[in-house]
Amino acid sequence: MADNSSKVDMDKLVSLCQRRGFIFPGSDIYGGLSGCYDFGPVGVELIRNIKEIWWRSMVRERDDVVGLDASILMNTQVWEASGHLTEFTDPLVECKNCHKRFRADNLHSDRCPECGGEFTEERRFNTMFKTFIGPVEEDAAVVYLRPETCQGIFVNFQNVLNTSRKRIPFGIAQIGKTFRNEITTGNFLFRTREFEQMELEYFVKPGTDEEWFEKWLQTRIDWYVKYGVRRENLDVDEHSKEQLSHYSKRTCDIMYRFPMGFEELEGMANRTDFDLKQHQKSSGKSMDYFDSETNEHYIPYVVEPSAGVGRCVLAFLCDAYDEEPDKDEIRVVLHFNQDIAPIKVAVLPLSRKENLATMAKDVYSGLAPCFMTQYDDTQSIGRRYRRQDELGTPYCVTVDFQSLEDNQVTIRERDSMSQIRVPIAALQDTLSAKLTGEDFFILPPGGQVVK
Repeated sequence: MADNSSKVDMDKLVSLCQRRGFIFPGSDIYGGLSGCYDFGPVGVELIRNIKEIWWRSMVRERDDVVGLDASILMNTQVWEASGHLTEFTDPLVECKNCHKRFRADNLHSDRCPECGGEFTEERRFNTMFKTFIGPVEEDAAVVYLRPETCQGIFVNFQNVLNTSRKRIPFGIAQIGKTFRNEITTGNFLFRTREFEQMELEYFVKPGTDEEWFEKWLQTRIDWYVKYGVRRENLDVDEHSKEQLSHYSKRTCDIMYRFPMGFEELEGMANRTDFDLKQHQKSSGKSMDYFDSETNEHYIPYVVEPSAGVGRCVLAFLCDAYDEEPDKDEIRVVLHFNQDIAPIKVAVLPLSRKENLATMAKDVYSGLAPCFMTQYDDTQSIGRRYRRQDELGTPYCVTVDFQSLEDNQVTIRERDSMSQIRVPIAALQDTLSAKLTGEDFFILPPGGQVVK
């Protein structure tokens, strides 16, 4: 697998994200907190859209998957049964000179990258966050912030099975916060201590697991391509037997060409029946499934596609980012897929004069219930177009003085910068058709191409 990095400069991307309200450093006014980020007004719309299209494709468009939202805090026995208390560890080394700590498997030298000092012997470090329930901090009150969402699915397997009346093969999907006390964070959103996961646990009959693994791997690759990731920026990395987690029969990583090179975007694991058997043994509750068609009892195998929302955000940002020559300047634009774009339409009055502003605000009020719409009347129209390009807004609607006479407005398209003029009465339908990819070049009655 080639390890060449993308052409996107991470520093430029981070600067754009902060400047345009996508992502801010967490606790910024106090100097930040390592591995923690806040999503701003534009960023929160972006992550909502990514989670929405994931949920739509994984749950709503399928009749074999249902959803779940399990509690973040769980009985400590869950983590004992799953093996997390003993197995959820990373290799840790510490510099003897500056005392900074690093993940041993992320180092490219046997010397400290900060000061050149010598490392201590490697030891294992459990990355789960520990806290306490109740007012007394004692062993009996210890709980953990979940490091993954899937255990909430496994302990609810029978609850969901009995209430949803699904038959195997079927899946349970969940989007939720997870927490990992990473030894080292970095590369912006790539490795953080608090993040969201989008996970599916797909329960299948033993013996069909390999077939389903291949189906889900291709399904997930196709999902990224559908929503704007170039296929050449994706690869698949097969884990060796030595790399497999304690629960896994097979694991593949869907890799993406980030600015720092190809790294994991999403994990695919064949977890076999490990988790359900462990919880059955630990809890004494049956995880058995009765197949009425074959008259068999068995514990299902599980195929798991697991994606981090933050890494998805970073991948979609990287693939959308472009710098294009525009006369004597460089136009920075995010070519987001329209389903992902945080703002769908921007309404831009040519002037702040009262009569024009009143009409523009009426246009905005008509569009806002239908699309995520932004009203912008600051600076020149050219600067506002550039600002919306950097936000990835597919369409700008300009209200000018001619609009007062003919009740028409100009729609400017982000990628081609082409413009058409349409009646205000047809504006909503025209934008709706464009945003859904229908009749892209068909003008409504009375509309015209603007040269």
